Amino acid sequence: MPESRDAEDHAELLTLLFGSMGRLRRQVGRLAGRSFDEPGLSGAQSEFLRLIGRRPGMSVKEAAAELGSAANSVSTLVTGLVGAGLVVREPDPHDRRTMRLSLTPDAQRIADATRRHRHAVVADALDELTETERAQLRNGLAAMTRLTDLLHEREHSRGGDR
Repeated sequence: MPESRDAEDHAELLTLLFGSMGRLRRQVGRLAGRSFDEPGLSGAQSEFLRLIGRRPGMSVKEAAAELGSAANSVSTLVTGLVGAGLVVREPDPHDRRTMRLSLTPDAQRIADATRRHRHAVVADALDELTETERAQLRNGLAAMTRLTDLLHEREHSRGGDR
């Protein structure tokens, strides 16, 4: 009987978790706009540009690990985005075999402005939460981080270095 109850609890929790994450992302996008939501850019390209905008200087391998994608897939994204004039590839000064990625200055300005706007939209909503609700959110995010870390460990223990 305990397994059945755990399965029911897990199913309910998974539904709430995935539903909430997707709804939050879509709602923020609707209110604040989507950075790099240009014709011809895929969702994966936009996500990649936002990542590099937040963390310039990443390598393809580091970006792939962060996105949970195969390095060759990210390399293909990079090639297209370099060609579109949105990404710059430069050799690492300490290891010339490694390329470091950054956005072009215009693309970085878009990424920075969009991030500031998205943060402001969410900060306004956070201001309307009670202190108790903000504490609950912090605790929930700590649990989500732990869950993500567990999934990451499983991926790498299975040789999932895609």
